[in-house]
Amino acid sequence: MNSKHFVVVTGLVAGLVVGLVTMHGSLNASSTEAPPDGELYNVVKQKLADGKPVVGGTVYTSDPNIYCAMADAGFDFLWIEMQHSPLSFSEVARMIWACKDAPAIPFIRVPDATEGDIQKAVDIGALGIIVPMVDTVEEAEAAVRYAKYPPIGRRSQGGGQYRALWGKDYRPTANDNIMIVVMIETPDGIAIADQIAAVPGIDVVFAASGDIGSFTGYKQDDPRYEKLIAKIHDDVLKAGKRLGGPFGWHDREGFQFFQASSEAGLIRAGAKSLLETMKGEYEY
Repeated sequence: MNSKHFVVVTGLVAGLVVGLVTMHGSLNASSTEAPPDGELYNVVKQKLADGKPVVGGTVYTSDPNIYCAMADAGFDFLWIEMQHSPLSFSEVARMIWACKDAPAIPFIRVPDATEGDIQKAVDIGALGIIVPMVDTVEEAEAAVRYAKYPPIGRRSQGGGQYRALWGKDYRPTANDNIMIVVMIETPDGIAIADQIAAVPGIDVVFAASGDIGSFTGYKQDDPRYEKLIAKIHDDVLKAGKRLGGPFGWHDREGFQFFQASSEAGLIRAGAKSLLETMKGEYEY
């Protein structure tokens, strides 16, 4: 990607994020606030604790330039997609390092709640672990166990860029800053949403709107679908945990943690918006 193309892409992504900010609230103003003390450097966790919503842009590409454009555009966090992409941990490590001072906190959706995947994700600096397809309490417990150091979990000390990113006091502060987001996507998970949400160490339960529809066969305007979402909503809030969903649900009561569009979607929508402003001035 040459410098001219990068400037265009950066402008398109930033422009679309401004649109999201207008709908959502003053995202840019709050995403760069310093934590109230030196121990909590995960601004996403602090904002949620303060009752504020957070929004993350989704990243599929390994291009560090695109990652940096997203990381500096105003999102609270970036949802780095490793479940449904060919991204490798070495590529993601380079992406995070390329914009180590950006305000957006790196969250990684790992393929599964395995020790290997989660250990690598936190070692390269993720402060958020997003676990898909959580159908059992055991999976939720595994996510916490592998992401946290003793005495909470069984994460081992090893190499990685985490200390260079988050400071020499990373080891004693990591457990307080790493967040666990579990995704409920199936009827099995919905049935025990209360038990999943009650697992100690789970910060956010995410209602996966698309897959809930896919697994149940219900459209999102179907009363049966809404009943399932209402169950997740009630179970999660009763457990005192934060509730997540797609950005399109930003006006739903009780939701605080939102996944916004991917970089490709933002670039496409930004280009379309740009060209719409030129209609009538030029012939195509």
